[in-house]
Amino acid sequence: MRKISKAGISFVAAGLLVAGAAGVGVSQANASSAHLTAASSKIPAPAAAVPALKGGMTGVALDSNFLAALKSLGLTPSTYGSAKLNGSDITFPITGGSVVYWSPKSHYRPYVQGIIEHDGSGLNLTAGSTTVTLSNFTINPGNSILYGDVSVNGKVAVTQADLFNLYGGTLKPLQLQGDDAILTGTTVHVSADAAKLLDSTFKTTAVKSQLLVGVATITAQIK
Repeated sequence: MRKISKAGISFVAAGLLVAGAAGVGVSQANASSAHLTAASSKIPAPAAAVPALKGGMTGVALDSNFLAALKSLGLTPSTYGSAKLNGSDITFPITGGSVVYWSPKSHYRPYVQGIIEHDGSGLNLTAGSTTVTLSNFTINPGNSILYGDVSVNGKVAVTQADLFNLYGGTLKPLQLQGDDAILTGTTVHVSADAAKLLDSTFKTTAVKSQLLVGVATITAQIK
């Protein structure tokens, strides 16, 4: 997410990008796809690349229907660790990762690739004496999945489960503001696995797969 004409931040050449895919956190599947494309000399130069994120925040503006669904189930949301909840907006600090971004107009897909880590923060859902904690989120924009750890009353149930699906159809173009690169507009939805787990834990059938959670904004510090 760096612009060649500002602050001396350089683009990464396409050939180097493919050769160093593992070093910038591109998934194996995406790296293979990029290699095949490069072999055909069709891979475009990325618009920006950040080998190591310096920090930042991922925020989700929680959808009113999601909050209503939680209320109807008797579930109370709260933050875990360093996450913060302000009204219907919840934020999770970015603790590491890397990102490569191509312009959507380049027709190279997926045009956002990498890993964005959020260790030490998350979301609690409480009903009665039961609290489910979703934490240590890892966003993989290449496959549009947000992974995370799941604990029930403090006991780890599963690590890095497929929790939320990310739909980028409404994603706005990359913005650069000072030291930050901002991607906003991705919608966040409860995955089938997460819906099944929550329904089982809270003895309900009301948590549906692909329930809209909200709209995400990733503000990544790039220098």
